[in-house]
Amino acid sequence: MVIDVPTAAGPGRFTVAAATQPRALLWLGHGAGGGIGAVDLAALAAALPAVGITVARYEQPWRVAGKRVASRPPALDAAWMEAAPVVAELAEGLPVVVGGRSAGARVACRTATATGAAAVICLAFPLHPPGRPEVTRLDELLTPSVPVLVLQGDRDTFGGADLLRADVEAAPGDHANVRIVTVSGADHGMKTLKASPLTARDVRELVVSTTAAFVDDVLARP
Repeated sequence: MVIDVPTAAGPGRFTVAAATQPRALLWLGHGAGGGIGAVDLAALAAALPAVGITVARYEQPWRVAGKRVASRPPALDAAWMEAAPVVAELAEGLPVVVGGRSAGARVACRTATATGAAAVICLAFPLHPPGRPEVTRLDELLTPSVPVLVLQGDRDTFGGADLLRADVEAAPGDHANVRIVTVSGADHGMKTLKASPLTARDVRELVVSTTAAFVDDVLARP
């Protein structure tokens, strides 16, 4: 199912993979360098409806318009929030988990409180621009107070899993709500090398199984 969403920046678009007997809705955004067809986003949309999780992938207006350069963060957040009523209608009162890959994960984290998200899922969170570790986005990852799952490659040039985990552990305050899962051998696009311990299929299965288990844990909370 495809749903166009009018926003101040132009139309956005949902592609919805509906569960027959939904227990929750997962609202996902894409990155700045690609769309909703990214490997991890597509894998979630293909597999999760079978376990009762409807997946709604949101295309930002800049992407729908065919532009090559992503909008600035405030515009991304605004267009995301303008899509929230559609998500509420799709969810029909069920818990909503937000997330996305790369820039989409940043949007989900920044707006998690405003959207009333039950949890956040980050695929390849871009901790810093490649080669510029001093420009950190850790504060965005630590913004949500709800449970946060991060699936991060250990070859990610935007900040590998080990660095991300160390930065979270070193940050002031209690961040026990943030769980980081290493995708061994994966880069920022969740691609692996022939010598990597995980194949492309392994990565897809890891993303799906870990996400499904995380949502189950969230739903089991009081």
